[in-house]
Amino acid sequence: MHFRDLSWAALNALFLITLAGCSSQGKPTISPSPATDTEVVLATPLQVSYQSELALARLGQLLSSSELNNEQRAELFYERGVVFDRVGLRTMARIDFTRALRERPDFAEAYNFIGVYLTEQQSFDEAYDAFDSALELMPDYDYAYLNRGIALYYGGRTKLAVKDLAEFYRHKPEDPYRVLWLYLAESKLDPKMAFQELQRRYNQRHSDEWGWRIVAVFAGKQGIDQFLQGVEQESRDNRELAERLCEAYFYFAKLSQLQGNDDKAVNYFKLSLANNVYDFIEHRYARLELQLLAPQGDGRDDEDDAG
Repeated sequence: MHFRDLSWAALNALFLITLAGCSSQGKPTISPSPATDTEVVLATPLQVSYQSELALARLGQLLSSSELNNEQRAELFYERGVVFDRVGLRTMARIDFTRALRERPDFAEAYNFIGVYLTEQQSFDEAYDAFDSALELMPDYDYAYLNRGIALYYGGRTKLAVKDLAEFYRHKPEDPYRVLWLYLAESKLDPKMAFQELQRRYNQRHSDEWGWRIVAVFAGKQGIDQFLQGVEQESRDNRELAERLCEAYFYFAKLSQLQGNDDKAVNYFKLSLANNVYDFIEHRYARLELQLLAPQGDGRDDEDDAG
């Protein structure tokens, strides 16, 4: 799922400087994978594009101007942070989002990004504060509900995570990714009830939108092998295939965890990362999941907040 939390100004600016992803157009392949007991579809990993590099250079030139006011400088720092994030330079992105907040302390989108980075670092209390700030400034910012819900999920505060992810789902119940994240949180509280709710939401809302096919796998309507054959055949190009595989392998990893197979989950998380789709939340949290599944990553106890 794309990290869709750009401001309209940022989107317009990025469009004007023709920011676009670029990838090698290698032919996708299917390879047997003993590690996952199934075949896997592989895309050529996405590469940083010339347009992205040019965008960074242009934004740097604009930021060197002494004629900018605080509002303009904050917007440019934010836009450059988005580009840094898109190409996987997260430290540089976080620095620019912090600079944007110094110029404009009421920048909700920047708080949201900062919260995501803090979640990735497992600095959960600080992440909650960042998302709280975003929502205080923009109460209808539904992606802040998603990201705070994910932070609460990984921070072991599942009841609060369900509350936020249910709010995110309520804003657009026809979105399959909202169904998936709500299910992942609910399944930590009551697996049987969560599965029943997943099937109910699938039956009520599913459509031809591609993400519903991932939900169909979770709901037992389709097998992973059948899914992977379809994704290779229906992807228009290597970029779309890489993006879809980044998403699918992440959720298949989560499904493997629910089935008690952490070894298979590890391999799926690695396959998700292999596509280099840095700005998808599935890529972000595949990295975190691998840290948590490592031998030293044993801080996953689910201690719900009394609220």
